Amino acid sequence: MATDSLAEAADHKRYFLTHLGLTERLMERCLGEALSAGGEFADLYFEAVLSTSLSMDEGILKTAAQGISVGCGIRVLSGERTGFAYTDDLSPERLLHAARVAALIANGPQTQRVQGLCEVPSPSLYPIAGVTADAEIADKLQLIERANQAARSFDPRITQVRVSFNDELRRILIAASDGTYASDTQPLARLNVAVIAKDSAAAGNTTSGSSGGGGRVALEFFTGLHGPEHFAREAARTAILQLDAVPAPAGEMPVVLGPGWPGVLLHEAVGHGLEADFNRKKTSAFAGLIGQRVAAPGVTVVDNGRIPGRRGSLNVDDEGNPTQETVLIEDGILRGYLSDKLSARLMKIPNTGSGRRESYQAIPMPRMTNTYMLNGQDDPAEILRSVKRGLYAVNFGGGQVDITNGKFVFSASEAYLIEDGVVTAPVKGATLIGNGPEALQYVSMVGNDLALDEGIGTCGKAGQSVPVGVGMPTVRLDRMTVGGTSH
Repeated sequence: MATDSLAEAADHKRYFLTHLGLTERLMERCLGEALSAGGEFADLYFEAVLSTSLSMDEGILKTAAQGISVGCGIRVLSGERTGFAYTDDLSPERLLHAARVAALIANGPQTQRVQGLCEVPSPSLYPIAGVTADAEIADKLQLIERANQAARSFDPRITQVRVSFNDELRRILIAASDGTYASDTQPLARLNVAVIAKDSAAAGNTTSGSSGGGGRVALEFFTGLHGPEHFAREAARTAILQLDAVPAPAGEMPVVLGPGWPGVLLHEAVGHGLEADFNRKKTSAFAGLIGQRVAAPGVTVVDNGRIPGRRGSLNVDDEGNPTQETVLIEDGILRGYLSDKLSARLMKIPNTGSGRRESYQAIPMPRMTNTYMLNGQDDPAEILRSVKRGLYAVNFGGGQVDITNGKFVFSASEAYLIEDGVVTAPVKGATLIGNGPEALQYVSMVGNDLALDEGIGTCGKAGQSVPVGVGMPTVRLDRMTVGGTSH
């Protein structure tokens, strides 16, 4: 296995060494310059991205673009100080200049020697052959045309349809002063459908729906269960459902979260608070709580960057470390944080391979990959039957969270009333309001139907966006504040 992974790593590197003219000697010179003004660590992050973007609006192809981005980010760490510079010119002169700029910004009191580069073995979690970036534009255009047609034919009340397809092939190469030498080729694709429905019989009754999916996949992914028709029908179904929805109830009540995408609430309300940089700076509601109970018994939350083909998965993180499965909360007890090299060194905790960055123009920071709650023992149908009066939230739209106190607000894009243990009318305008650590204390039942999202998640932090995955089984929370318009 290690021999195979080293061979694949050599293939990943070949693009930079052959096509872009880099050499290991040049990388070592750049690292030496980066540490020339003092510092404890330096790294080079080379990136080359080929991307495609297609969008169709009202049956008309609005955009069709392809782009190439190439560059290098150079970072120097000295204590908590970070020097960073980047360049889109990979000539030796510009790389060495950028290294000197980063060195002067960090300006550390001591200088570490550059260790010899040593290849980092990594798994192979996603396909390279047949990735969407290699497919013809016509094949991708056919996907969005099929989605457009399927959405429009779902119901005559669908009045507007917008479909987009985006993919990229990202090649990265990391060389660091601690000897790290890693590379990867990362495919990524996503199909998205958004619709608007209008009921002419009810003046002004307009609703919207969206759906999509993808991952680190080949074009063949978008067939069968993940075909464009599936996502189109799901978007249309959601919009039509809302036309007959009743106003959401308001007040404190039991809430049942459905499996899959509702895990985005877990991601926002809990996941960000478990990233090491927030805890190192004591700005997280979870700071200093390792080993303490932060959730009800039965709640186990993990971050796993090693699930094959998933949108949030990576063979190596953006610091060259293999990703891993990290248990964050185990049976309600906080076990650890997600860390990168800087946080691991300053906090003296294990490096979880969670250093991620949006591009070569940004510094890495601790980020989630695929974050989800593990299965429990309860039957999902029994969970619903246990609720006398409450809300069943199946899908979510936007949301926001305050990391310092864990308070969150989420809007439910698909939700239903639960009355006497039966799911009844769809509701509109429902928002879930709560506190992440507090909400997890109210979990009383955890289903055995864990599902991951379809592959649409994008996470923002400090101005950087990265692809992620979320998931959870059906879960009952005994108490949660629901914001609505009905009493």
